[in-house]
Amino acid sequence: MMDRVIEVADLVKCYETVAAVDGISFSVQRGTTCALLGANGAGKTTTIAMLLGLLLPTRGAIRIFGEDMLRHRYRVLPRINLTSPYVDLPQRLTVAENLSVYARLYGVRNRSARLAKLLADFDLVGFQKRRYGSLSAGQKTRVALAKALLNEPELLLLDEPTASLDPDTADFVRGYLIDYQQRTGATLFIASHNMPEVERLSDEVLMMRAGHIVDHGTPAALLARYGRDNMEDVFLDVARERRAASS
Repeated sequence: MMDRVIEVADLVKCYETVAAVDGISFSVQRGTTCALLGANGAGKTTTIAMLLGLLLPTRGAIRIFGEDMLRHRYRVLPRINLTSPYVDLPQRLTVAENLSVYARLYGVRNRSARLAKLLADFDLVGFQKRRYGSLSAGQKTRVALAKALLNEPELLLLDEPTASLDPDTADFVRGYLIDYQQRTGATLFIASHNMPEVERLSDEVLMMRAGHIVDHGTPAALLARYGRDNMEDVFLDVARERRAASS
């Protein structure tokens, strides 16, 4: 049986009287891609922030690679990385300077070669001397993806990984992530509102609403359960609290 990279048990995050995440439990197997879906405010970004150790849970447990993230997150952090449109890089640094700083923080070996490859892979060579703050939204997304892959993470957290990208570039990124996973055996955890992306990338889907996980399964199983032809209709059924066709 595959070992579990992420184990979450009874996870809660409260802000005063509001429970942004309200007692969720799930696990993610090594080498798979798990998607966390839900409407805005469902608790997805809060969950990812707790997985990273950026937010402390009100209660509950998180284990990554078997380590307790509340006690030993610094053993885990070098092995993971994140990309998110909600996390900016230093605006005044150039693209190359930003990537170089993060490469040093992650202790990347052969930094020059690694940076050169990622700049080429994400078509950023022509932008490497430009300040990050001067880039378009799509260019920033590509830089963030390059940053997230610097340390060749064993666990890659992807919050809206293709936000602001044109369809051609977004398709390239999805293919790149699939190739990366096949080459390294990495585990991917993705939050996305792009349902075709979810169908293409995901082995397992967690459906979240109002801080709870209300359904889960493979994309094929969820399509069958709700009697739908695509994940966008499943998403709408869950968001609007319509019952599954088989229930």
